[in-house]
Amino acid sequence: MSLLAEFEKLPIEEQIRVVQAFWDHIAESPKYIPIPKWHKTVLERRQKEGSEAPDSGQDWAVVKKRLLEAL
Repeated sequence: MSLLAEFEKLPIEEQIRVVQAFWDHIAESPKYIPIPKWHKTVLERRQKEGSEAPDSGQDWAVVKKRLLEAL
């Protein structure tokens, strides 16, 4: 029987745990996870925007408080 067939026999909760364990294992070695070019482009643009207007952002504590209150 194939690995996928065995996986599909598991209850959904166990499937989620297995997938999470695989992802955690992969994420332990980020140098092997490719970063798409468009991600780099977005990051470069945002860094430039932040450098050009350093006072345009909001304090993290204020943003976090507002988000938590909205929950």
